[in-house]
Amino acid sequence: MVLATLQIRAFLEALDEPAMLIEDGRVRLANQAGRDLLGIGIEGSDVRLAIRHPRALEQLLPGTTGDIEITGIGQFDRPWTLSVRTLEQGALLVRLIDRSATTAAERMRVDFVANASHELRTPLSTILGFAETLADNARLDAPDRTRFGNIIRTEARRMLRIIEDLMSLSRIEAGRFVAPTERVPIGELLDAAAANARTIAGARDCTIEVALGDGLPEVVGDHGQLLQLLDNLLTNAVRYGCRGGICEVTISASSDDGGVRVAVRDNGPGIPREHLPRLTERFYRVDAARSRDSGGTGLGLAIVKHIVERHRGTLSIVSDEGDGTEVVVRLPAASSDLS
Repeated sequence: MVLATLQIRAFLEALDEPAMLIEDGRVRLANQAGRDLLGIGIEGSDVRLAIRHPRALEQLLPGTTGDIEITGIGQFDRPWTLSVRTLEQGALLVRLIDRSATTAAERMRVDFVANASHELRTPLSTILGFAETLADNARLDAPDRTRFGNIIRTEARRMLRIIEDLMSLSRIEAGRFVAPTERVPIGELLDAAAANARTIAGARDCTIEVALGDGLPEVVGDHGQLLQLLDNLLTNAVRYGCRGGICEVTISASSDDGGVRVAVRDNGPGIPREHLPRLTERFYRVDAARSRDSGGTGLGLAIVKHIVERHRGTLSIVSDEGDGTEVVVRLPAASSDLS
C-alpha cells in the first residue's frame, strides 16, 4: 500500500495541471499544483470542502466519468476543463486543465476579426456611397465629380494600406519561429528609413535627424523586416509627433551591452500613460479619429512588435504628455563567427 501510494503520488506530481485522487468522497492525494490551487491541507478532506463548486460536485459526488467546462475555481472568471476518470475500486483521478490561454486566444481572434471588419467597412461604405451617387446622378457638375472621385480614391488607398498591413503581419507571424540569418549593417538601415520618411515629414514641416554611434556592430536579422520596422516607427513619429511648432524627429543607434539600441524620439504632444501598455495591440488607437485622419491603419506598432520578437529583441515605449515619445528597440549583435 505504501509503495502504491508513492507511485500514485509520483504520477500526480508528474502532471503540470492540478490533479488529485479521490476515494470515498475524500481527497486521498493531490499534487503540488492542486495544493497550490485548492489549499495545502486538502489531502484527507471531504471533496465538498476541497472543491466548493456546484457543477464540479455534480460530476464528482456520483463519480461520473467525463469532461465538463467550469468557471470560477481559483479566480472568479478563470475557465477550466474538469476531467474525471474512474480507476480501480471506485477511485477517481481528477484533473483541472486551465483553459485561460485558449480562451484568451479565442477572444483575441474574435476581436481581431471584428476590428478588421470594422476598419474595412468604414472606407468601403464611403466608397459605395459616393460611387452610387456618381452612377445615379448624371447631372453632377465637374467639380463635384472630381471631389467625389478623389474621396473614392483616398478611401480605396486606405483600404489597400490596411490589407497590405494585414498581409504583412500574417507573413511575419508565419515566420516567427524561423530565426533570421542575414548580417545587417544597422547604420545603412537608419539612413534608408530616414530617406523614406522625409517626404511625409516635409509635408508636415518636420525634420528628421540621424545619429549613429561609433563602432556599431552588425545585427543578425531580416533586412526587409528591419527596414519595415524603422519605417513604421518614423512614420508614426512624424504623423503623431508633429503637430505645429518646431517639429523634430530623431532616430539614433548605439552599441548597447552586446547588441544595438535603436531609438526614435519626437517632441510631440506625448501619449497618456494609461495607453502605453496597449499600443502594440492590433487596431488599438489612442485617438481613433486623429489616427484615421493621419492615414494610420492601427497596425504599425503591432507589426513592429512581431518583428522585434522574431529578431529576439526587446521593445519599450516611453512617453509623457507634453514631452514627446521615445520608442526603443534593442537587437542582438551578430556574432563574429556567424557564417
